[in-house]
Amino acid sequence: MVLKVYKYGEKVLREKASPVAVVTDELRKVADDMIETMHKAKGVGLAAQQVGRAESMCVIDIPEGCDEPEDEVFNAPIRMPLSLWNPEIVAQEGTVCDKEGCLSFPGVGGSLVRAAQVTVRYLDADNRPQVITARGFLARALQHEIDHLNGILYIDRMSAVERLKYTAKLKKLAKSNGGMR
Repeated sequence: MVLKVYKYGEKVLREKASPVAVVTDELRKVADDMIETMHKAKGVGLAAQQVGRAESMCVIDIPEGCDEPEDEVFNAPIRMPLSLWNPEIVAQEGTVCDKEGCLSFPGVGGSLVRAAQVTVRYLDADNRPQVITARGFLARALQHEIDHLNGILYIDRMSAVERLKYTAKLKKLAKSNGGMR
């Protein structure tokens, strides 16, 4: 089932997610619905807040060919789509500046600095603890979605100059979605 994607200005995007004690059938269904919603919207990641939920969960699906060949080879053992509960970054390495967008910010996309490589600990759909290390676009997507779970939006990480470019669009988007910034 395709879910509503909440947009900038809606209060839920600034809420910190609650940890998931146990991944239930209901939460697995929510993850499946989030993946369907993300695919329909042509996104690569979606966090629970973006569909109006408060659980610490997100989904990611990086299509083949979206990354540098060496990063794609490095990330190859990580099966897509990826559903994560209670994800947390436990290590990060290097930095890289690249473009980023978000389904909650239509028409807004800017460059920002993120870690080049991250190691993330999470629960999988079978309640098993997992640890993955990712580089490139997948590393960026993991950081972006984990930020959402902490109530941090990618515009918060943009430089002041980069964010200034979108001031009018952000004000209009916030106003049309309830005014929360």
